[in-house]
Amino acid sequence: MTGKIHIGIGGWTYAPWRGTFYPADLTQKRELEYAATRLSSIEINGTYYGSQKPESFERWRDETPDGFVFAVKGPRFATNRRVLAEAGPSIERFFDSGVMRLGEKLGPVNWQFMAAKKFDPEDFAAFLALLPKTVEGRAIRHAVEVRHDSFRAPEFVALARAHGVAVVTAGDSGFPQIADATAPFAYLRIMGTTETEPAGYSDAALEVWAARLRAIAGGNPPEGLATVTEPPAHPAARDVFLYVISGHKVANPAAAMRLLDLLG
Repeated sequence: MTGKIHIGIGGWTYAPWRGTFYPADLTQKRELEYAATRLSSIEINGTYYGSQKPESFERWRDETPDGFVFAVKGPRFATNRRVLAEAGPSIERFFDSGVMRLGEKLGPVNWQFMAAKKFDPEDFAAFLALLPKTVEGRAIRHAVEVRHDSFRAPEFVALARAHGVAVVTAGDSGFPQIADATAPFAYLRIMGTTETEPAGYSDAALEVWAARLRAIAGGNPPEGLATVTEPPAHPAARDVFLYVISGHKVANPAAAMRLLDLLG
């Protein structure tokens, strides 16, 4: 058995994509509809900065085809705080804001932490305990994106694994890489697109990422990704979510589409 692989980008509104990714004559209100026919997932970033209208989630759900999945950024008000154990009200408001109206198109929630946030075992354990397993009868998949070297600790990996929370794997970036399997799915963000490659990455580099995604989906340890702990003795197949972000952003859709082509 293998898991499903979802490939996408961060957001869909970016002026330099008009005429490069989006046809020049495409109206802005149809950009999500267009992107969703060429990618299999998109990470919603606006939710990190503030609440969105419930009607917006409904519209995004309806503008995308069956099988399409959104990852959603958790609000910074929950993660950018000194005491994470006090994030409960912010987490509750987020799930009450209308995000559940995405229905079956709601993928994982990415709780992103600032690079200055250090690992405090007790406080981080309290935060993970606040993340709901289900909301309105629907199972919720959580991922944490940590960016301080102190998280490269077996105790952190064990905490994430105990709560079934994925650790976001940072690819081609200066952030610490923690590719340990801690949840029934994997969440990766690759940030290495460059201006010198038409698709942001060379085909050879994308072939490496495609091989890693196939391995993860098939329940095998991927080559070349740094882990803190030894791989589990009997790894299981996992769904995979990968987003091409940052880097030479104008090329990110091309990189995501090429990666989808290589995966067949």
